[in-house]
Amino acid sequence: MSKVESYEGAIDRGLEGIVACSSAISTIHGSTLLYRGYTIEDLAEHATFEEVIHLLWRGTIPNAEELAELRTRLGANMKLPEEMRVWLVGMPVKVHPMDFLSAVVAGLTLHDPEANVIHEAATRSKATRLTARLGVIVGAYEQARKGRWPLEPDPNRSLSWNLLRGITGKAPTPQQERDFDVCLILHADHELNASAFSARVTASTLSGLYSSVLAAIGTLKGPLHGGANQAVIAMLRQIGSLDRVDRWLDDALARDEKIMGFGHRVYKDGDPRAKVLKKMSERLTSEVGRPELYRMSVRLEERMAEKKGLIPNVDFYSATVYEALGIPDDLFTAIFAASRVVGWCAHVMEQYENNRIYRPRARYVGPTEARYAESRGTGR
Repeated sequence: MSKVESYEGAIDRGLEGIVACSSAISTIHGSTLLYRGYTIEDLAEHATFEEVIHLLWRGTIPNAEELAELRTRLGANMKLPEEMRVWLVGMPVKVHPMDFLSAVVAGLTLHDPEANVIHEAATRSKATRLTARLGVIVGAYEQARKGRWPLEPDPNRSLSWNLLRGITGKAPTPQQERDFDVCLILHADHELNASAFSARVTASTLSGLYSSVLAAIGTLKGPLHGGANQAVIAMLRQIGSLDRVDRWLDDALARDEKIMGFGHRVYKDGDPRAKVLKKMSERLTSEVGRPELYRMSVRLEERMAEKKGLIPNVDFYSATVYEALGIPDDLFTAIFAASRVVGWCAHVMEQYENNRIYRPRARYVGPTEARYAESRGTGR
């Protein structure tokens, strides 16, 4: 038998525990999440989303002048190219919102003269444009499928204000804007998750920022990564009421069904983002007259801890928060993308700083002595 190279370190289950790169952007540190050394709890309480953008891209909390400059640049880039307006409204909207988002982002490359320019200044400019526009695109999708023209973004308002208004069609209150700002902060980055890894792998080929973000969007679309909170709200609707939670969960576990929104491969003592969202969910669901959503969620959390030893992740309570803010559930993942694009861009920038193309090996487990002449006509 011919010898095949053996890779003793090969692993088949999702590269768990494999360190693929060095990064200074974010990390899971003990029981919390750090962005450039700042805890997610600290940032959620005190920072704005725009400040977190500067932190993830530049490595520091911006001073007043830097923050004003960033907000000006984001505001100036919110509006989509004029040539895309009619094209955007004419696009099919009976599609998955993430497919719509991918198509529009791909279309943006046709109107960006720097689309395939790879140097630091161009990459930062494109990151600004994409971050400013992804929320606008999500809002445009929601308005277009209702037969309306997209709302013009207000460059003097925050990204969270524009995104929430673009979806709901009405200006959010200051409290709603702040709540949504916190949601965007919590989702902005999360170490080397699946979509960030996709972005870095694509960036390593020098394919460009747009290609990297498109790869990340496609990865985030998967229900095991970005679609879990949509599944959570569907689950709560299926359960229907607090008194049905226990029976529903017993039946689902008996069928060996996966209960979405629980467990995390890295966090073992609880997802710190879920804890922030849990408090927000309690307040928001009460304010909109739907406290049963929160109560059902708490009961599910209690029972899952008892039966499976699993605790909520970020998707679990974000579902009821978004529902209370009036966001359609099929847009939950697209909103995730409008936030996570900040992290994707940070990872691409970092990849370019010390680039080497990703080229792992696979542990081959197939045959080594097959012969065409012996197999022809046999179906082997």
